[in-house]
Amino acid sequence: MLEHLTTEKRNEKTMNLDEMKIIDFLTVMNEEDASVAESVKKELPQIAKAVEHIIAARRNDGRLIYIGAGTSGRIGLLDAVECPPTFGTAPEEVIGLIAGGEKAFIKAVEGAEDREELGVQDLQDITLTDKDIVVGIAASGRTPYVIGGLKYANSIGANTIAVSCNKESAIGKVANIAIEVLSGSEVLTGSTRLKAGTSQKLICNMLSTASMIGIGKVYGNLMVDVQLTNEKLVERAKRIVMEATSCDYETATAYLSKADNKPKIAIVMILAGFTKEEAIKRLEETKGFIRKAVQ
Repeated sequence: MLEHLTTEKRNEKTMNLDEMKIIDFLTVMNEEDASVAESVKKELPQIAKAVEHIIAARRNDGRLIYIGAGTSGRIGLLDAVECPPTFGTAPEEVIGLIAGGEKAFIKAVEGAEDREELGVQDLQDITLTDKDIVVGIAASGRTPYVIGGLKYANSIGANTIAVSCNKESAIGKVANIAIEVLSGSEVLTGSTRLKAGTSQKLICNMLSTASMIGIGKVYGNLMVDVQLTNEKLVERAKRIVMEATSCDYETATAYLSKADNKPKIAIVMILAGFTKEEAIKRLEETKGFIRKAVQ
């Protein structure tokens, strides 16, 4: 079956890869990488549809769950772990599952991706419900671990999305929504950590960022639910409050302190003249949207 996959075909531009000068190879690789964004662009309607479904699930207290193996699993995990500090989500709201478990993030677990039942088990272990939405990621589009997970998610009524780099993929046929990007043959034949991995990262960036915007985690283009977990983020939060309200550094610092280091609450306090309690209540009423909260 592999010979029919776009991701497994040989790239005509690098047939003599082992003889190419370094700068020549890097030039070709750069050119090939530049084509990835255009490939993703062709799938924007499907990505938009997927985002709408993620927003609907999140508004209904459902979780966003990525499931994949190898590079695909690591990309899903990476996107998941960045959501709490960026958008203030709880760790259990966006989850990344990888074949072989967490240890597979740093060292491959041989054979783990070849068993459908392991995808089922991992979803059962996190008590998947019909409120959740599962994003299966596989460059080839045929990974059994992902197929098993998607089939199980469908069986209990959870919504499903497939992200692959081959058309008419096996996971695309299982999922409710198929995002299939033709990133093309790799400069190193079959090494889908390259263009395929880049396309998957771009798509995950879109899925999480656009859906977080859709549930009120952003004001303008500011990450107003950022968590202040280190000195850099403390300073960033102050800048966010300053940008959102046109206040000075001292005022931003003072209001962040009053707002228990929650930029969103501080912004509403300043813009609407609310106390902390009033700001919290108003944000609850408007489901976290600052623009609505200050009207």
